[in-house]
Amino acid sequence: MATSAKEKGKPGIKGIFGNIGKSVRDMRGEMKKVVWPSKKQTLNNTAIVLVFMAVMAVIIGLFDAGLTAVIRLVFGLGS
Repeated sequence: MATSAKEKGKPGIKGIFGNIGKSVRDMRGEMKKVVWPSKKQTLNNTAIVLVFMAVMAVIIGLFDAGLTAVIRLVFGLGS
């Protein structure tokens, strides 16, 4: 009696495409559960991120300028 690939524990072509199809169905189901932000929320979050980036740029710039001044004093480098 001949045994099929499925009976031997080896995935057949149907098994591979079945797994791909199941993955696509699962993915579509998950995408339906996603709650997308409104335009107002998106603009608000974007503004928050931009303000935060500007504040951090100023802080890092001041820190860099301070360390530069300290290093120039310590090593006696000219301006």
